[in-house]
Amino acid sequence: MTDEEFQKAGMFGLGKKNIAYRQYFVGESYLNPVAVTKGLTIFNVTFEPMCRNNWHIHHAKEGGGQILICVHGEGYYQEEGKKARKLFPGDSVIIPANVKHWHGASKDHWFAHLAIEVPGKETSTEWLEPVTDDEYEKLD
Repeated sequence: MTDEEFQKAGMFGLGKKNIAYRQYFVGESYLNPVAVTKGLTIFNVTFEPMCRNNWHIHHAKEGGGQILICVHGEGYYQEEGKKARKLFPGDSVIIPANVKHWHGASKDHWFAHLAIEVPGKETSTEWLEPVTDDEYEKLD
């Protein structure tokens, strides 16, 4: 990994191109597994500038949801019906189960966060519509 790649990736590494979930992202993202066990997964997700995932919901009958811990760069998190929140290294977001939301990089910066899937019963992720360029361009 070059110094430039390391700066893009932060301390948890860039990982591989996120081919498996590419259809749910606008722009290029990368996944690097940090810890994967039967009950808990943690991935470092890196977004190139302007990359964001689609609106989505982490469903769960009990428990579930997701925790984001920002580790590099500058990005956004937004829940449906609320203003987008700008994210910086050290920020964290607790996303309850069954809440429609999206997250991704700012326009001019790479962004990386740890994505922690909270264990629960009958969990699934429902991928929805993309965050449009018009919606994204209106962010502060």
